[in-house]
Amino acid sequence: MSTHSSRLAARMMVAPSVVLLLIWMIVPLAMTLYYSFRLYRLLSPDRTGWVGFNNYLWFFNSPDFWLALFNTLALVGGVLVITVVLGILIALLIDQPVKGQGFLRILVIAPFFVMPPVAASIWENLFMHPQNGLFSAIARGFGAQPILFLEQYPMLSVIGIVSWEWLPFATLILLTALQSLSSEQLEAAEMDGASAFARFRYIILPHMTRAITVVILIQTIFLLGIFGEIFTTTQGGPGSASTTLPYMIFKQAIAAKDIGRAAAGGIIAVILANIVAYFLMRGLGRNLEN
Repeated sequence: MSTHSSRLAARMMVAPSVVLLLIWMIVPLAMTLYYSFRLYRLLSPDRTGWVGFNNYLWFFNSPDFWLALFNTLALVGGVLVITVVLGILIALLIDQPVKGQGFLRILVIAPFFVMPPVAASIWENLFMHPQNGLFSAIARGFGAQPILFLEQYPMLSVIGIVSWEWLPFATLILLTALQSLSSEQLEAAEMDGASAFARFRYIILPHMTRAITVVILIQTIFLLGIFGEIFTTTQGGPGSASTTLPYMIFKQAIAAKDIGRAAAGGIIAVILANIVAYFLMRGLGRNLEN
């Protein structure tokens, strides 16, 4: 009886926070779903009414939507590949006993604390600027023409900027996993004649599998909503070359003042995020269970 009473008391104590959390999530989602089926434009508030699935059909019939969807998935996939591969390499490098190791680790992690618009502005003006940027100076030094990164390769430029921001996070998680590896295993493998590549492939990499899974899951959740870097640098251009789904929703809400279409795009983005999360949890979640 005491156990039942204690459980009931615990649930009663937790209930207010759970109810508040549900209201915090459900009310905005319900309002977004409601407006996604209505005609609601800020420039003509007198024109309103129920339009059914027309807002959704506008997205699916727009060529920019499919390009934005592809760009969104390309951004997520590109950043994940870069951050995981470089994160492993940097974690292996800074795990070695070198002079100034603590300062080196702080230096590697520092970009993660830079706000996204600030980081994007730094890359746009200090590195990728066609006249005053570092990359253009290097190109002129070799007698070549500067590359217009944000005009010729807008999506790759955004992927590079976002990867620079998220690389410290991946490195920190992977370094933590690497430091939990027993040095006795590596020493035993080295004494048995295993090469450095063999030790990495059969000992280090399997040990870091869980950490890699965590990095992929967490980063994917945040990367699906990347907006500030695109707004600061390319603004979705040239044309729609670097427009992602969040930025397309932004253009409908702010530029076109069409709240109904923006709400429909938000629901589509939520469904897409849940689909991606489902397959990720199903495909990668097994690593956390084993």
